[in-house]
Amino acid sequence: MSEMSSRFRGFLPVVIDLETGGFDKDIHAVLQIAAVSLEWSDERLAIDRVRSWNVIPHPGTMVEEASLRITGIDLSDPERDALDEEESVRELFRFVRREVRRNGCERAVLTAHNAHFDHGFVTAAAERNGIKRNPFHPFTVIDTASLAAVAYGHTVLSEACARAGIEFEGGRAHAARYDAEATAKLFCLIVNDWERGRRRTEG
Repeated sequence: MSEMSSRFRGFLPVVIDLETGGFDKDIHAVLQIAAVSLEWSDERLAIDRVRSWNVIPHPGTMVEEASLRITGIDLSDPERDALDEEESVRELFRFVRREVRRNGCERAVLTAHNAHFDHGFVTAAAERNGIKRNPFHPFTVIDTASLAAVAYGHTVLSEACARAGIEFEGGRAHAARYDAEATAKLFCLIVNDWERGRRRTEG
């Protein structure tokens, strides 16, 4: 059993962030997806690989103008190099399954800031595109907003990062790749601080 598998009971935490066209997973579009895989090395958790995709809104889904203003996404930008939602989700799942195998784990657990939001959108996108073999656990998630509330007394990502001493540029927020990497740094720090405290107690 690998260190990662042993530490997380056979699950592989994969940090996810989505930018969407609104808050309703059943009617609003997925616009960006980012995924960060982690590695366990020298008794610490660290960022390993990062992948991201710009997504063409699925036909029939909606995009609120307010969401575009917040994210700064220009859907007409030819340099977005966006993929259909189906292909984006398939690539995400292929990436996650490879990381699960590489780390000797049995399944991935979606890890995100306000994780049920991202889990809901990923699940809905997979279902409307008829994509099977979702590598994420169907209901278990790791929510860094909840962890940050315990560790730092705040649930907002930017403020939690500030309290943790992690640089966070507000002007780059609301881009899936940037937010996913910030979330991954926060998660790793919380886990590593916990591990150091545990070792001191046991020592």
